[in-house]
Amino acid sequence: MSEIVSYYENSIEIEKKIWSLLTNAVTDRSSEFRTPVFICGNEKDLDGRVVVLRKADQENNFIQYHSDIRSSKIEKIKKNPKSSILFYGKEEKIQLRVKADCEVNYNNELTKKSWEKTGHISRKCYLVTNGPGTKSDIPTSGLDNKFDNFNFTKEESEAGYKNFCVIKCKIRSIEWLYLAAKGHRRALIDFNGSKKFTWLVP
Repeated sequence: MSEIVSYYENSIEIEKKIWSLLTNAVTDRSSEFRTPVFICGNEKDLDGRVVVLRKADQENNFIQYHSDIRSSKIEKIKKNPKSSILFYGKEEKIQLRVKADCEVNYNNELTKKSWEKTGHISRKCYLVTNGPGTKSDIPTSGLDNKFDNFNFTKEESEAGYKNFCVIKCKIRSIEWLYLAAKGHRRALIDFNGSKKFTWLVP
């Protein structure tokens, strides 16, 4: 009888697991993979922040999230589209280090479809008067009292669309690390050209 190989030593099953975690995180609010750290910039000005995963597409090899077009990261992405996205799940004992080429989508078909799927309460972030990171003389949410207290309709939330954008991240590689008591495992999936799987020392 041949030995049963656990998923973490099988390249096909590892890739299936990675995409399962990412696609589930889009709809599962409790998923540890829903809020990765997105890092962008250049060697003189790297910048990281937590984002919310909004789409994971294995067939076309990309993930995406939403942003305010006025955010400082938008200019950074436009100047240098290469980014790193870090996921970690304590329960799964899995770390994913994703390298991607990002594009900013603004006021196009992609953003229209994404905006339509965004609930009116979730649109609150895009109703701030001044952009994220703007200096203020007082502690503030950036919203006027009406929006701060969720006292607004979906129709009124449409005003936020002018500040809404979608960051689409085309994946170049995924480095996977599994922390196992009987021995860690680490591998790199390179999507440049023909897909290549390489085992790494953890």
